[in-house]
Amino acid sequence: MSNLLTREARPDNAPVLLAAEKETARTPGLLVSYPHELTLQAFEQKIVELAERGRYIVAEKDGRIAGHALLDPMPLEAISHVFRLTIVVHPEFTGHGVGTALMAELIEWAKRSRKVRKIELLVRATNERAVHLYSKLGFIEEGRFQKRICLPDGNFIDDLAMAWFPEPARDHP
Repeated sequence: MSNLLTREARPDNAPVLLAAEKETARTPGLLVSYPHELTLQAFEQKIVELAERGRYIVAEKDGRIAGHALLDPMPLEAISHVFRLTIVVHPEFTGHGVGTALMAELIEWAKRSRKVRKIELLVRATNERAVHLYSKLGFIEEGRFQKRICLPDGNFIDDLAMAWFPEPARDHP
């Protein structure tokens, strides 16, 4: 496969994004959501909302949507400089550089934006591929939420809190 490009998500992409997240959510430990908790309306609304106040992109590989990612600003003024990252590489496209391309686009956008001073994410501690990608891109681990995700079989996994800063870290009081 070749011809990977990233672009803004459109509301008419929502059905493809929903189907991919439902499929991804079937693998315990990748997403927090269960497939039945995801709705088309929520995807459409988020795409429209982030066109104004954040960033929602898709990656296309050979003309097919291969992944999607978004940066969603926190809603309160005092933390509105913090953007929450969500990224999903669609199941049949893992291992093809889709996650790296999505992250590179979002990081470049964040560097240009005056609004973004921190990007936060939560990632399952068991998702080694994602943790490696985030670390490679300069994200640092800020904490661990123990037994945060309850899997369908009743076992628990930890979530890692990671963050990226568009400028060098300064001493904080």
